[in-house]
Parts: sequence; structure tokens; C-alpha cells
Amino acid sequence: MASLNLEIITPERVVLQAEAASVIAPGIQGYLGVLPEHAPLITPLQAGVVTCRRRERAEERVAVSGGFLEAGPDQVIILADTAERSEEIDVEWARQARERAERRLRERPPGLDVARAEAALRRAVARLKAAGAI
Repeated sequence: MASLNLEIITPERVVLQAEAASVIAPGIQGYLGVLPEHAPLITPLQAGVVTCRRRERAEERVAVSGGFLEAGPDQVIILADTAERSEEIDVEWARQARERAERRLRERPPGLDVARAEAALRRAVARLKAAGAI
């Protein structure tokens, strides 16, 4: 049966190289799935969780903060701004980041960059989801 070679790469390192049965990624218009023999595609990504499903039904989750996905018939390459495998995530730090972002958005202090606060909240939620904490 066909499979995909998945690579998730940041400017600092290769976060994941794996053989996958499917890949689910956070596109800017919602999550999208890629299976073997997918038509060529390049799309931007938003903060969210990339799920790599393996043949033996195991899943690997990686939190990404945005970037680009390139898919082809047998390969998916994700160039991410930042990415963390689920086991690398500090859940307590991510919870605190989510609470800070929610508080700033709720209180709306003068000079608040709302888009930046919302992006921080999306990143924190993605990290918590990837770690299985929410």
C-alpha cells in the first residue's frame, strides 16, 4: 500500500521525518487531509496541530505556529515557523501562555495589539492540543 514521506522542518531543525498513511494539517481555511497519490498542492498553514497517521494506527502530533505545506503523490513537506512534537511541549508553560493571552484579550489594555494576542492564544491552544492536554 502507498504511503507518504512526511517532513516537518523549521529554520532551526528537522522536527519530524516519518512515513505516514495520512497527514492532517491546519490550513488557513480549515484542516486538510493528505493521502498518498494526492494532487500537487502548496498552501499556507495557520497555528494548529499536524497529525501524522501511521499504518499501525499510531498517531504523532506536532504543534505548528504557521508556515507552508507542499504535498505531492508520495511526499508532504511542511515548512513551519516553529514546531514542537507532543512530547517536547511544556504543558504548564502552554497553559500559562493561554491564560495570559485570554486575560489580555478580556481586559483589552490600551495599546493592545489584538491580532498578536489572538495569535498567541492560537499558538498556546495548538500546543495544548498537540500535547493532549485539551
